[in-house]
Amino acid sequence: MPQLNKLRTALSGGSGGDTAPPPSARLRTALTVFFALDGFLFAGWVVRIPAIKHQTGATASTLGLALLGVSAGAVITMMLTGRLCRRYGSHAVTVVCGVLLSLSIALPAQTGSALTLGLVLLLFGAAYGGMNVAMNSAAVDLVTALRRPVMPSFHAAFSLGGMAGAGLGGLVAGSLSPATHLFALTGVGLLVTAVTGPVLLSSRAAATPLPERSAGTPEKPRRMSAQARRIVVLFGVIALCTAYGEGALAEWGALHLSQDLDANAGLAAAGYSLFALTMAIGRLSGTTLLERFGQTRTLVTGGVIAAAGMLLGALAPTVWLALVGFAAAGLGLANIFPVAVGRAGALAGPSGVAAASTLGYGGMLLGPPVIGFLADWISLPVALVTVTVLAATAAVLGYAARNATSS
Repeated sequence: MPQLNKLRTALSGGSGGDTAPPPSARLRTALTVFFALDGFLFAGWVVRIPAIKHQTGATASTLGLALLGVSAGAVITMMLTGRLCRRYGSHAVTVVCGVLLSLSIALPAQTGSALTLGLVLLLFGAAYGGMNVAMNSAAVDLVTALRRPVMPSFHAAFSLGGMAGAGLGGLVAGSLSPATHLFALTGVGLLVTAVTGPVLLSSRAAATPLPERSAGTPEKPRRMSAQARRIVVLFGVIALCTAYGEGALAEWGALHLSQDLDANAGLAAAGYSLFALTMAIGRLSGTTLLERFGQTRTLVTGGVIAAAGMLLGALAPTVWLALVGFAAAGLGLANIFPVAVGRAGALAGPSGVAAASTLGYGGMLLGPPVIGFLADWISLPVALVTVTVLAATAAVLGYAARNATSS
């Protein structure tokens, strides 16, 4: 506790004892806002994919290739973000990526072909990937400082932001063009970053003199043993399997409902909003579930529920049954990613968190183009069944890793 008090005093830049909110509370709030903003902007983009697909004249496969731009940009940035965070601090990198993400979200609606769409999505993906790694790095440091398992609450904010972004997108889909909608999202993103960013930047600056690791300055990664590296890869694959489903539903769920089940634009957008809502509910209750049932049981049960839900969502003959499946999938997937990343961090330290997170977000970003190719080759509903397969795989791997240790 003395070390935690020292951290709070350093973050505030004073001796403590004032009536202002604790610095750790302000920092947690600011990080929560950035997680929510990330989900809000990403969902605002994905619900306009059907309209942009029509605008560019892309087929399912060419759209999948264009969406690969998001994946490529994000993967490249993810490999560099760790170094940037160690050099400049995860807080500063989060703020810069927030600005870039807000600016780049307006670009897809300005394109007229799948090629130009793919090119601008490289920038969007780079900002998105960098922001996710930087935010998670900052969140892991804060969780360590607080000594409380609050990581699911940050991911819940992402889901709530996604729900709000998808819900708003559904409301304006029939009245606003994609260009107007996404340009408005740029304004929202820049405003939120301008208001919230200084909290992160000031926390980082004040924490720098501390000899101990602070919330804004991650410790240098330690070298992992071969055994620890294998365990980290295992939990990274679990995170990948579940994030694949989140990315697939985000970028193909609305199209599946509108194209295969004849849902109108608003109802199609509501599909992802419902998925994000149930995922947020699951994550808000994540700490309680982990304390009551343990990590392995939470992970395995979640994988089974997600697999069954997505099977219904992909193959249901009506919109309403598909929506029930989407809701179940969101509830099942909710806590698997945080559990997998948390286990990797507990076994291998911050380096394990970084590696597992990168693998996991890689699954979220690679899922959509894979779905696109399979949709052109077979059909979109059958392609979405791959989400079921990978969710079940995550459950099996989670059970197999129940006794995994780094020694």
